[in-house]
Amino acid sequence: MAVAGFQQRGLWRDWLSVLLAWLCLMGAAQAAEPTMDTADFPVFDDQPLDEALTHPDWFKLSFLELQDDLNEAVAANKRGLMIYFGQKYCAYCKALLDTNFGKPDIKAYTQQHFDVIGIDIHGSRSVTDFEGAEGNERSYALKQDVNFTPTLLFYDQAGREALRLSGYYPPYQFRAALEYVADGHYLKEDFRTYLARADVPRVFEQGDLNFQEFFLPPPHSLSRTHRPGERPLIVFFEQPECHACDILHTGPLLEPRILARLGQFEIVQLNLWGSQPVITPDGKRTADGAWAAKLGLFYAPTLLFFNENGREILRLDSVVQFYRLRNALDYVASGAYKDYPTLQRWRDAQGEAGE
Repeated sequence: MAVAGFQQRGLWRDWLSVLLAWLCLMGAAQAAEPTMDTADFPVFDDQPLDEALTHPDWFKLSFLELQDDLNEAVAANKRGLMIYFGQKYCAYCKALLDTNFGKPDIKAYTQQHFDVIGIDIHGSRSVTDFEGAEGNERSYALKQDVNFTPTLLFYDQAGREALRLSGYYPPYQFRAALEYVADGHYLKEDFRTYLARADVPRVFEQGDLNFQEFFLPPPHSLSRTHRPGERPLIVFFEQPECHACDILHTGPLLEPRILARLGQFEIVQLNLWGSQPVITPDGKRTADGAWAAKLGLFYAPTLLFFNENGREILRLDSVVQFYRLRNALDYVASGAYKDYPTLQRWRDAQGEAGE
């Protein structure tokens, strides 16, 4: 009996050891498993690519007569058109094509609900827009004020612009954008409101915003209506526990070349969802979150650039890394916006490869 009991206790210890080891492995796997935010947020070198991009073979083969394309999409029972403005050497375009459209669920959902038309913003193919105006791809992109690539314009079955995405957005927000248009939410609410109430993670918890020495302290009186500022202004809209904000602060904002350019600006940091008082550049008293809502902002971090007189020049409201941020700072600080209404036109004039 004693031997049998000892053997049973030994078997119990062996079974318990196996169980504990399994639990440890499961805990380690869960700890190692990335959250939605880190898994869905690619980090990449945003300098121009060495090899040219091509459109996916499932993009619509189009003669770029947009009303005809829309009619065909409606006849195929799709929600409308997605027009993709890109460049052959654009790293952000590659992220969209490889990372977002590389996910089977995103690709399938896009194909189900939209016909996708590819536009090269430097291209020479003939385009006839929804108003019947003719031009080429480049003139059409300029007419649509495309500042950054990729830019996506979603048109519904009636030819109305339902949503514009300027720049690259990570997959979790891109999925939400597709559903926002396909399910008709754009008819009832703006995209910010949809994201706030829908089951779309914002990675928003209690905590502090990332701090930088160059942020001006509150109270934030940004009015430039009665007296111009001494320098252009950048407003950083961020949120706590924001992985994309962390990447910006631990990457581009530590670069000496970026820091040198930031010295040419007045810079403040606000909470995208906050309630702190602020006086806006046009002299309105409000709260930071209410101002962000009025501006239609939904992505953190968003950077708004204002000139010395308080006019908004540019906004970076999508993924931004070193190369794009440097160009935006140079475009505003140099005053190039006075001669070139978009950053892309300025870069074209410089003869630089697109980002």
